[in-house]
Amino acid sequence: MRAVIQRVSEASVIVDGNISGRINAGLMVLLGITDLDTVEDIEWLSAKIVQMRIFDDADGVMNINIQDAGGDILLVSQFTLYASTKKGNRPSYSLASKSEIAIPLYEKMILQLEKNMGKKIQTGIFGADMKVALVNNGPVTIIIDSRNRE
Repeated sequence: MRAVIQRVSEASVIVDGNISGRINAGLMVLLGITDLDTVEDIEWLSAKIVQMRIFDDADGVMNINIQDAGGDILLVSQFTLYASTKKGNRPSYSLASKSEIAIPLYEKMILQLEKNMGKKIQTGIFGADMKVALVNNGPVTIIIDSRNRE
């Protein structure tokens, strides 16, 4: 499981002209899923996202997590995070899970993030053509892959 985490001042997702998810200060999380991913990956990645200390404390040092900062999460599925660009100029997405595997894992990630956060999170719509807007605060952007835990 691969995530691109961005600390944002605000973020939103629009699908077919309607707002699917919107947050003010918090984390925009783009999530890629592969066939190797398990519930253990979900639990590890969710905990890592929620506990990551990338928000400023009173001294302006990135030293507090999203819960302590009072922020929200906007989670968006993004199969292109598993693009392979080794050959030619057209990326291959063969490492990304097909929807029958990815959707249940994506839904479990939503539930796990809500459990870890202690509140509802915002989401995009899996497989939809989404228009994502965000204001990256910092900028702070971190990439985490559950295959690179050690």
